[in-house]
Amino acid sequence: MSKKAIEGLQPEIIWQRFYEISQIPRPSKKEEKILDYLRKFTNQHSLEMKEDDIHNIVIKVPATKGYENAPTVVVQGHVDMVCEKNKGTEHDFDNDPIKLVRDGDWMAAEGTTLGADNGIGIAAGLALVTDQSVIHGPLELLCTVDEETGLTGANNLGKNLIEGKTLLNLDSEEDGAFYVGCSGGQDTVGIFNIAWDKIPANYKSYELMLDGVKGGHSGLDIANGRANAIKLFARLLLKLKDIDYRIAEINGGSKRNAIPREAEAVIFINESDEAKIKNIADSFVKEVLLEFKVNDGGVKVSLTKKETKHEKVFKKDFSDKVVNLLHALPHGIMAMSPDIPDLVETSTNLATIFTQEDKLRVGTSQRSSIDAAKTNISEMVKAAFNLAEVDKIEDADSYPGWQPNLDSKILKLSKEVFKQQYGKEPEIKAIHAGLECGILADKYPGLDMVSFGPTIQGAHSPDERVNIEDVEKFYKLLSGILEKIAKGN
Repeated sequence: MSKKAIEGLQPEIIWQRFYEISQIPRPSKKEEKILDYLRKFTNQHSLEMKEDDIHNIVIKVPATKGYENAPTVVVQGHVDMVCEKNKGTEHDFDNDPIKLVRDGDWMAAEGTTLGADNGIGIAAGLALVTDQSVIHGPLELLCTVDEETGLTGANNLGKNLIEGKTLLNLDSEEDGAFYVGCSGGQDTVGIFNIAWDKIPANYKSYELMLDGVKGGHSGLDIANGRANAIKLFARLLLKLKDIDYRIAEINGGSKRNAIPREAEAVIFINESDEAKIKNIADSFVKEVLLEFKVNDGGVKVSLTKKETKHEKVFKKDFSDKVVNLLHALPHGIMAMSPDIPDLVETSTNLATIFTQEDKLRVGTSQRSSIDAAKTNISEMVKAAFNLAEVDKIEDADSYPGWQPNLDSKILKLSKEVFKQQYGKEPEIKAIHAGLECGILADKYPGLDMVSFGPTIQGAHSPDERVNIEDVEKFYKLLSGILEKIAKGN
C-alpha cells in the first residue's frame, strides 16, 4: 500500500514528509541515507545547516516575516529507528523502504516496525520549513543520530551547535500529555568464555524455539506485565533438567532497549528424548498461557530436528550455570515513583543473550529517575553475574535523567496553548525511558524544555502504529506553541 496509505490524510505536508522518510533506510548506526536526504533537503530550500563530528545535523529555518526578533526555538528529534520484523517477514532494513499500511484510525507497517518513533517528529520539523500557515520565530531543527542504541548523538553533541534556549522535543508517544522528566539508563553486560565439550555419540541436533510473546519497549512497556522470552526460555530449560540435552548455541532478544520476544537454542539430544521434551514443552506452554493470559497470551514453543554445522557443545556444568543465571537475573519493576502516580521509578530488563564464537554475552539494561537507584540495580545484576562466575562485566551506555521542572516557562506556555485548543488541561508526566532531553540539558545548561508527540503504540516492535487523528492534533499543537512564542504572549 505505502504511498496510497497517506492519501487524503491531514495535514498533508507532515504525512508527505513522513512518507519520504519511511522510504529511506535508517537503522541506528547506519543513518547515512537519511542524513544525505536532510542535506539535500537543506540545499533544496536554500537553508543554512550545521553538522558536528558525529553527524548530528541542525537546519536553520528563518522566521516568518515580521517575527525575526522572536526567540530562537530548537525543534528536536532523532533520525534513526528500531528495526524489528516479524518472523517470516522478508525485509532488509539496510536497503528496503518501510511499507506503510493504513489500518482504520492507525498508520502501521507491513510486518516491521513503522519508524513513527521518531519519524513523525522529524517529519513535523521538516514540515515547518515549507508550511506557510505556521507563524514562528527563528527555528533550529536539531536532528540527532543513534538515539535508539545508546543516545549516541545526544551524548556526543557538538559545542555551539545550537543557539536557542527553548527546546521542543518531539519524541513522546502520548496525545494530550507533556513530558517534563525521564529516567536515566545504564547497560550491564556479562561475558562468559564458553567451556566446550564433545558432542555425545549418536546425539542429533534440534532447534528449540520460544516465541509469540509481545515484547515491546523496555521502559514504556515494563509495567504492562508482558513476558520476557529469555526468562521463559530459562524456565523451560530448567524443566528439562532430567533430560541430557546439550546446548551448542543459545540466543535471545535483539535490542538493549526492547523486552525480548524470542529465544532459541541449538541443542543436541538422544532422539529417544524428543517426545519427552515436546510433552514437557506442551505442559509448559499451558502453564505460561495461564500465567500471562491477560497481559501476554501468545507464547509458543517448538522443537525441530535440524542439521547444523556445530562440532561441539557447552559443557554440562557450564550450560547449567548459564541457565541458572538467566533464571536468577532480575527483570521488571524494582520501584514505583512515590511522587508521580503510576510512574515506574526503577526497573531492569534482561534484554539479550548471544553466542558469538567462543563468547556468550548476556545483556541487561537498567533505568531509573534516581541515579543512586540506577546504580544499585546495576550492582544487583553484577552480583548475579559474579555468583555465576562470568569472565567479564561491562558497563555501557550510561546516560543521565531529566529532572522535572514544574515551573518551566515553556511548560506554562505549552499548557496555555493546549487548553486554548482543546478546552481542558493536559497531563503533565515523566517517562520511564531515556529521552535525549536529559543529555541535552547536561550539554547545554539552561535549556528550557518540554516533550510531546502523538499517540504511538507498540514502539520498538512490529506492532508499532501511530494514531492518524493524533498526528493532526500534534502538529496543530506544535504550530500553536511556536506561534505563541513568536508573538510573545
